[in-house]
Amino acid sequence: MRPYAVAALLIPLSFAAHSLELPPVRYPVLPAQATSATGFVPEGWSLESSIEGDLDQDGRADLVLVLRQQDPRNVIEHDGFDPSPYDSNPRILAVAWSRPSGYVLAVQDHQLIPRPDNPVMSDPLEEGSIGIQRGTLRVALFSFASAGSWSMGTTAFTFRWQDGAFALIGYDQDSVMRNSGQTESLSVNFSTRRLKRTEGNIEDDKDSVRWQPLRSSHRWTLQTVGDGWAFDPLAGNH
Repeated sequence: MRPYAVAALLIPLSFAAHSLELPPVRYPVLPAQATSATGFVPEGWSLESSIEGDLDQDGRADLVLVLRQQDPRNVIEHDGFDPSPYDSNPRILAVAWSRPSGYVLAVQDHQLIPRPDNPVMSDPLEEGSIGIQRGTLRVALFSFASAGSWSMGTTAFTFRWQDGAFALIGYDQDSVMRNSGQTESLSVNFSTRRLKRTEGNIEDDKDSVRWQPLRSSHRWTLQTVGDGWAFDPLAGNH
């Protein structure tokens, strides 16, 4: 597989010209503790989804929440492609630890899940996009363009609670060109410091696989990854 910028593969730069001008958002600080998931929802926001699972290995089921703003100003009329009005309300991803008295906020982030800003692009979250697997938090972002690109795919981030933060331990990006059937994937293991590149085509199973060392020693966390589409897992490794 040839080197590439993952974000550029999934969202071509030409899409930027079609992005809408969005109203600014002031993100709230969530409550430090609550007795239930709904207790973390600030005014003007809704609880879009929640899942439970043990993320700090204490035997109790913690909470992972996805909150979404409900501001009518972020539902925008436009004369371009696809849905109008278009809902550009952003999301907050949060984790709360389970405690005998209820739940305590561990982290909140509003960057990893990109704010919708382009009507031709699919919503990055699908059902099952947020999951807990073997004590790790997995966030998958889906990309599909109804105009401007043949590329579609999924980018997944895997985080583990260690050393007081949700450390990024895995990155997996898979894409397919709908016109040619060409497939590309990049898998990065930040624990073993190795990466795998795979290239193929949906019409056969003759994939080309290359393994490489991950030379960069940077430690990424949920709060430092930033925008999931713009993140480059190979920063300092090119």
